[in-house]
Parts: sequence; structure tokens; C-alpha cells
Amino acid sequence: MNIRLTRLFVLFFAVPLLSGSCGENTVDPPMEELPKMSISSITLFEGDENNIFRFQVSTSKTVTTEAKVNFATEEITAGKGTDFIEKSGTVTIPANERNAFIEIEIVADTLKEADEQFKVVLSNAVNATLQTAEGIGTIRNDDTYIDVPDDGYATPESYVGYDLSWGEEFNGSTINTSDWTHEIGAGGWGNQESQYYTDRPENSFLTDGNLIIEALEENYNGAPYTSARLITQNKKLFQYGRVDIRAILPEGQGIWPALWMLGTNISDIGWPACGEIDIMELVGHEPSTVHGTAHWGNQGQSSSDRKGSSYTLSGEKFSEKYHVFSLIWEPNSIKWLVDDNQYFSLTNSEVNGNYPFNAEFFFIFNIAVGGQWPGDPDQTTQFPQRMYVDYIRVFQKS
Repeated sequence: MNIRLTRLFVLFFAVPLLSGSCGENTVDPPMEELPKMSISSITLFEGDENNIFRFQVSTSKTVTTEAKVNFATEEITAGKGTDFIEKSGTVTIPANERNAFIEIEIVADTLKEADEQFKVVLSNAVNATLQTAEGIGTIRNDDTYIDVPDDGYATPESYVGYDLSWGEEFNGSTINTSDWTHEIGAGGWGNQESQYYTDRPENSFLTDGNLIIEALEENYNGAPYTSARLITQNKKLFQYGRVDIRAILPEGQGIWPALWMLGTNISDIGWPACGEIDIMELVGHEPSTVHGTAHWGNQGQSSSDRKGSSYTLSGEKFSEKYHVFSLIWEPNSIKWLVDDNQYFSLTNSEVNGNYPFNAEFFFIFNIAVGGQWPGDPDQTTQFPQRMYVDYIRVFQKS
């Protein structure tokens, strides 16, 4: 072969072959990526009538061919049939669209309860890939009615030799601010407590003739729990008489309900010099036992002198039905009773130093959470916890 032919041969085979007779590129174009599919989450109030939650199913871009996906509801804290209507099926996003909707019926009621959740789960997507496969439905409670049991102990509306000086039956629709003030805030309240006291209806309200104080586990203004503390300071003040308070108490590790009194001169001389009368206290890990205590001490004293005792139910808890917590308060003498059974008494002769219990006092109702005495809640503690107060009545001698 001569040199000229050799050069032509090398040049011919060194030129890259192109597709087709005209030498065009034969590399296939990349496959079009499927759109990503997601479902939204929804939070709505429950309402007084059955409501519809519309979950939006959407794709990352318009679909050129209809996309389908299966769905089914699942319980979280909301119950099928009681809080939402169970549903399953297939939802389709038509060609040239990006959205479709799944409608789930919510069952309304009038009971106050915690917010509840369920979910809608997607599976088996066609012509799309699943990106967010679960949508959470949060049913916000907007009711205040609580079904309150009526069984338990009750005391009479009158006593021989006494007149009713003040009676609060809690029969209205809102808390009577002429008699009661909410104390607000956190800071431990002198006992390393963990709650934030609020004046919100979530923490204190009236229903079915009861004052309800409700402790919640929620982050509020930096505190991990909320509750309520109501006082009659500067509004309803008393010196002596018979006090009856009918109540159902909360329970659980770290829960600390109290029905108690402080001397009205606390602003002048401080605690414990003003005196403290604990009509009832309960630490929630001992739900069958209540305590009655008196505290006193000198002005400026950092801790109190005190005496008290306890009353324990046999085979039941104070959270199960109403009991009546009473004081018979007379000059130089106080007696503590549960369901008319006296379990403790105190006289001025048993108090060293100043006896502060012959002066005016005001009432305090509250649920504390955590603190030096009950300790903190743990994994066994259930929320919400409620104290139901049916009435407070103060009788004084005629």
C-alpha cells in the first residue's frame, strides 16, 4: 500500500462514527423524573357539629398522566368512630393538575378533653413517588363541659345555731370575679413548684355546677405545666365559723391539690406570722390520704411551726367521688373533718408563741404541680388532672 492510501485509511477510521447516514448522535435522552407526592397536615377546632378535615395531596409539578395513591386513616390519640370516621380508598390527581383532596369527617361532642390526633397514610403511588406519606389531623378542643359524677358525700345547707354567711355553689357560666381573683405566674411559689398559674379558661372554668381547676402538661411561658390558683383575698374574708367544701380531688405523682386559708394581714407581717390553715392537702402519689395542717411562726421567720394530721380512706381514692372537707373554727380552737369525721384539732394552748388563728382569713383553691413535698411528675402521671369543687359554704354562729 502506498503512503497516500495509508494516510486516507487512517484518516477515515479516526473520524468518530455518528448515528445515521448523516452521522447524528445516537445517545438516548434521560428519562423524565416522576413528580414527588406529599400530603398536608391539618389543625382545626372540633366545633359543635360534625366537621370535615380536607387533606391536600399535591405533587411537586403538574402531572402529565394522572397520578393515583391509596390512603387510609389511622388512630393516634383520636379514636375511630368516636372522634373521626374511619376511611380508606384511592385519590387521583388528574392529568395537567397538581392537587387532590381527601375528606375525613370529624365527630363533634360537647365534652372538654385534650386535643386529639389521627393520621392519613398514603401508599402505592402510581406515576409519582411518595415524599411525605403521612398527614396529621389535630382536633383542637373548644368545649368546656365536663361530665361530672354526682355520687359521694354531701353536707346539709343549714345547721342549728348557725347562719349561712357565704355560699358559692358555682352555678353560673363564668367564675364570679366579685368573690375570686386569679393569681398568675410561676417562680416556684416558695415550694419549688413547676406550674405556671393562669387565668385562662383552659385552667379554670365552671361546668355543671362545679368549679374545675385543671392542671395541664404544656410549655407555657417557660414552665412545663399550667394550672390555676384562685383566692378570695380582699373580697371574702372570715373570722370563725363552720366551713364545708365538697370536692373531687386529682391524683398522680407530682400532683398537689389544696384547699386552704391565709391570714388577711399577710401583706403587713408576712408568712408564717399571718397564719396558715390547710383545710385539705393531698400529694398525688397517695390518693387515698388527705392532710390537715396549721402553720404559724414569728414575723421574719423563714420556716413555720406546724401541727397536723391525716385522714385515709379505706379501699377507695379521693379522686373517685365527692367528699366534704370541713373546719369547725372557733376562738382558740380549730377542728378538721372529712365527711363529718373529725380527725384533728388544735387549740391555742398547743401553739408556742403567737396564736394567729383568731383573726380574719381568706381562701385559696389550687392545684400545684411538682414541689418539695410531692416531687415532680413522672411517666406514670396522667394529664390533664382536675379538681372539682361543688360548693364552699361558710356558716357562722347566729
